[in-house]
Amino acid sequence: MYRLTNVLRPYAWGSTTAIAELFGREPSGGPEAELWIGAHPDSPSMVQLADGDQPLDEFIKENPGATLGEPVLGLFGATLPFLTKVLAADSALSLQVHPTLEQAKSGFAAENAAGISFNDAQRSYRDDNHKPEMIFALSNFQALCGFRPPRDAARLLAGLRPKLAEVGASLDLLDDVLQLLDTADEEAALRGAFVALLDGGDRSTGLATDTARVLAAAPAGSLGSEYAAAARLGELYPGDPGSLISLLLNLVDLSPGQALCLPAGNIHAYLQGLGVEVMATSDNVLRGGLTPKYINVPELVKITDFRPITPPFVARTTTDAGQELYCPPFAEFQLQRIELSDGGSPVPLAQHGPTIVLAVSGSVLLDSPRSDLTISRGEAAFIPAAEQPVNVHPAGGTEAGAVLFAVTTSGSTHEFDEQRTGATL
Repeated sequence: MYRLTNVLRPYAWGSTTAIAELFGREPSGGPEAELWIGAHPDSPSMVQLADGDQPLDEFIKENPGATLGEPVLGLFGATLPFLTKVLAADSALSLQVHPTLEQAKSGFAAENAAGISFNDAQRSYRDDNHKPEMIFALSNFQALCGFRPPRDAARLLAGLRPKLAEVGASLDLLDDVLQLLDTADEEAALRGAFVALLDGGDRSTGLATDTARVLAAAPAGSLGSEYAAAARLGELYPGDPGSLISLLLNLVDLSPGQALCLPAGNIHAYLQGLGVEVMATSDNVLRGGLTPKYINVPELVKITDFRPITPPFVARTTTDAGQELYCPPFAEFQLQRIELSDGGSPVPLAQHGPTIVLAVSGSVLLDSPRSDLTISRGEAAFIPAAEQPVNVHPAGGTEAGAVLFAVTTSGSTHEFDEQRTGATL
């Protein structure tokens, strides 16, 4: 087992206090958006070794069999298939969609063949992997996730019309969108409305600006949650049609302990909150608003799933051993939460190959037949596949309890097989 040193990403949307407060340390003074724990080549964790630190991705490539285990190595190659993050959003991230495995392979190959540089701002595919995700809420957490039924979206947009008319706003685009949403085919209705708002040029910018002005003028506390979210987005991203697109999407409020999965094709955006995020190791993101970055509209429309959905929460499974498991239908990862009390019994880690562990409160002892390691609040460790079974014990100073998160690959070979062939679960 190996202690890790991890990289903190200071994106502008990050909270200045949430991660520091979670780990009981002083804030850095700037935004602290994401703590990356894993082997992503952009910001790999550093493995603390007796003869010096080494990036985790290099450590794995030098020891693939022992670190990953033969099943994971055979399915995913010599790389850790998941990335763990602690994410703290003080303001909204961009609207985004991730491709399927098949789409990622095709898009990556096509852009390589076209000679598009990896540093080009208009590059859509950074690698040939998909990027399914899951967010576990550590605080109250708000997100946009997938499309709501067209009739609900039409109700929200139509509700803006009287106030927009009062201020003399142009209603042409709004009326076009409402007509598109009245189409019997729900998928076609949402696709048409989405493209009209995203690709409407000056009409979209004008409608977004006027809508933000109308919503900002509403009496405090008078707006429903969807309008309040759109108002905040309009303030953060003036003139961005993403604030209007938010009314096409499900607004999801997670309580601490709830988890949401985000499969390929799901358009989503994190709006605010603190959570543990897990994903496949990929950097493939196609943006759809709430950003000054490049938006590849044709490619975005090609990979987006426009079917209305109920937000896909991930149910918790509690085992007799005291493990809390969150198992989305993705081959690359599952999440485990372990809560320990002082003097309580040890809990076994659910392990299916390599495992990342993170202590968010108290101190815990990781104990295997080969070695042991104590990690405290804010510390993380890498457990190679060869080192199991591992039991988690409360360590000294845990009178107030200790909480540990562990991420490992999925335990189902059936899921592995289907995911690697691009099948939908």
